[in-house]
Amino acid sequence: MTTLRGKSAIITGSTSGIGLGIARQLAAQGASILLNGFGDAAAIDDLKRELAETYAVPVEYHPADMTQPDQIAAMVQAAIGHFGAVDILVNNAGIQHVASVETFPRERWDAVIAINLSSAFHATQAVLPGMRQRNWGRIINIASAHGLVASANKSAYVAAKHGVVGLTKVVALETATTGITCNAICPGWVLTPLVQKQIDAIAVRDAIPEAAARSALLGEKQPSGEFVTPEQLGEVAVFLCSAAANQIRGVALPVDGGWTAQ
Repeated sequence: MTTLRGKSAIITGSTSGIGLGIARQLAAQGASILLNGFGDAAAIDDLKRELAETYAVPVEYHPADMTQPDQIAAMVQAAIGHFGAVDILVNNAGIQHVASVETFPRERWDAVIAINLSSAFHATQAVLPGMRQRNWGRIINIASAHGLVASANKSAYVAAKHGVVGLTKVVALETATTGITCNAICPGWVLTPLVQKQIDAIAVRDAIPEAAARSALLGEKQPSGEFVTPEQLGEVAVFLCSAAANQIRGVALPVDGGWTAQ
């Protein structure tokens, strides 16, 4: 099925991890894709080619730095130039820094807030006029279980993700009488490069094998004992783009193996 044929999507932070998983699932449903993120230029070209050939959809890339509002606006304009419109926006770009409040570097706080929260605002602001004009749109914010609950030593990340959930609710209310919906997906542990760094840190800190570090990470928070996959999150995004989700508005949907049920 190609339920999104004729639609176009921007997925920020989509050259790897969760964003790439979502991009693949949207492309599989026929959506044109604009990728964004960091990476080797040749590898990104290969990724564009692979997605375009696998799913038979147009695939473009824009290198917008998510800390720069002007570049985010330029990315949206580029997508409109390529595809004629932006129908789906997935705000996924994110970074992490772990430290106590007392020792948290100011520049890292600013960077986490800029990329994880402010970029979602700037991108949403840029796509809304066109969505209103067409009376259809889907804004999907990738928050986190940390948008609903907290963990120690992650002040900036938790603050940003709680902010994303709040922003989601406001945008949903402001578009409630239109064909635009705004929702947040709140993943638990997903085995992405970001999480792999935390696993590696546990292995070094505790002098244990990587497999044991993975189990320790999951066991602390995620009752299922299994990682969420990018593909599963992509399928959730596809559902939120469907007509079945027309009246799902302002929701923060946990996909977290039971993390926030505790």
